Amino acid sequence: MKIALLYPPPWKIRGAGEPEPSADGPPSEYVEGDLDGDFFQTPYGLFTLGAQALRAGHQVKVMNLSGFSWTRVQQILAALAADLYGLSCWTANRRGVALVAREVKRLRPSAHVVVGGPHATPLAREMLEHHAEIDTVCVGESETSFLEVVDCLQRGAPTTGIAGTAHRVEGRVEILEDRPAIEDLDTVASPHDYFDTHIVMTSRGCPWRCTFCGAEASWGRSYRAQSVPYVLDALEKAVARAPVKMIQIKDDTFTTNRKRVIELCRGIRARGIGFLWSCDTRVDVLGDELLREMRLAGCERLSLGVESGSQKILDAIDKKITPDEIIESSALAKKYGIKLRYYMMVGNRGETRETFDETLRFLERAKPHQYIFACLSVYPGTRDYDEAKKAGWVDAEFYFERDFQELKTTFDASDEDTAFFRDWFRRNKGLRESYREGGDECRAILERLGPHHAAHMDLAGALYRDGRLDEAEEHARRALDLGYPAPGLALNYQACIAARRGDFAAMKSHFDEAARRDPQHWALLRNARLLQGAGVSAATAAQLVADHEFQLLERTAQPTLPGPLDDDFAVWRPPPAPPARPIGATRRADPRKLRVMA
Repeated sequence: MKIALLYPPPWKIRGAGEPEPSADGPPSEYVEGDLDGDFFQTPYGLFTLGAQALRAGHQVKVMNLSGFSWTRVQQILAALAADLYGLSCWTANRRGVALVAREVKRLRPSAHVVVGGPHATPLAREMLEHHAEIDTVCVGESETSFLEVVDCLQRGAPTTGIAGTAHRVEGRVEILEDRPAIEDLDTVASPHDYFDTHIVMTSRGCPWRCTFCGAEASWGRSYRAQSVPYVLDALEKAVARAPVKMIQIKDDTFTTNRKRVIELCRGIRARGIGFLWSCDTRVDVLGDELLREMRLAGCERLSLGVESGSQKILDAIDKKITPDEIIESSALAKKYGIKLRYYMMVGNRGETRETFDETLRFLERAKPHQYIFACLSVYPGTRDYDEAKKAGWVDAEFYFERDFQELKTTFDASDEDTAFFRDWFRRNKGLRESYREGGDECRAILERLGPHHAAHMDLAGALYRDGRLDEAEEHARRALDLGYPAPGLALNYQACIAARRGDFAAMKSHFDEAARRDPQHWALLRNARLLQGAGVSAATAAQLVADHEFQLLERTAQPTLPGPLDDDFAVWRPPPAPPARPIGATRRADPRKLRVMA
């Protein structure tokens, strides 16, 4: 079968030079930047479904349309003839999903439209009731259900009666029983056998139940993890495919099983997989040995769900952590040079001006490297949604009748406090820089870790900022000698150092080598544009950026990001041959032994 897996835009986006759509456009309150970078990344589930279908012998295309104008989306759908269209539905793009489904059915009435994702899962009935163009909703973990739908379509059989789906029977919505969770995740085809993506997921589920989070609705309450050999195989292939050796591990809580992660980190080093990476986790599942092993294996950044610095709010949202635990774990991560990004929230249940002031004072004390605030969004499938629905101030119809991007609100704050939070957030939204190690701290980290390439880079950066160019150059060179996985950034330091010395020939030589070896970094791109526009001079040299922040270029490449499609995007080709060594084929451990929570 020909299967198109699409990540739709949030609404009808206006193309360059086009008028604003008369209907189905952005919300009236929308301003540029409201959709953050994470929104534009193709959900990992689409890649997993694509891998399953490819392994089963089907023709599959995965396309990220999240940033495309509606005119371009229409052109793509008109050219792309598929038997089945699978759409990934999140709250932010729920309107776009409906628009794409409608356009598909207008163009190809016989095609089957399947929708899944964290918004469709808890609102499966309503999705079918409101959108006649949707044929099937896959609920929760969908690999098995999706393949059964595909199999039925291929055989010409009805797609009713499949566990884990919702559909219509004679105009009436029917929701089948839940499908049991996949216990052995090593049996699932890996995206990294087939797709280029800098995102990796190694586990499913989260044992905690924060009131604002919908992970349980998608994965269930249990925590399940791939075996260490399976993950190492996946990482090897992901890194080999990646133009920039930076990977984002996007498990809900990566270090839930600390022993497993330590084993994984040692396996990365034993196999010599050279890359830098980040992960998301909680402060109460960290530790000294774990963090040291993570850093030596290439971990550059921890994104921590902190949410608040007020114990009252942490208790109210059932976070099960304390401010002291946050500070203690943060200090351990800083001990080994791991950068900390705190995810913070404003407007949770119980939030007042006083609790928010506590949070701001806490940030001054904790000193994360970065933090970013989000307003509370009430998502279907969360405890917040269930309680708000019981209280009568929200219901499912809100998400179909109104055009908001996400239902951002305070849970129970007063009108006065809500106005204050709204104004504060408007002035302070976006990623904020908070802390950066100096030369002495970076040198101490290097002494703790030994000859670690990324620690040399951190010291090079600190010395460069202090104007100690000879020492900075030495440590940047040492990072290269030790196999730093982002050599373009080390060469960028050398080029900037040469420029500050007035040695423009050496600067050009370093930039040329960076362009040859490893050009796709934000700092290099900015410097190249600066030099092209202003030419080489002492004034230009002073504006060059020398930094090695863990940061990927956004919106550049399909299928992970909404970059341009190839000219032959609508041409269907036979599915690729199965990989010579599928991921997990060399499994050496029983995954059941790796699921004990630490």
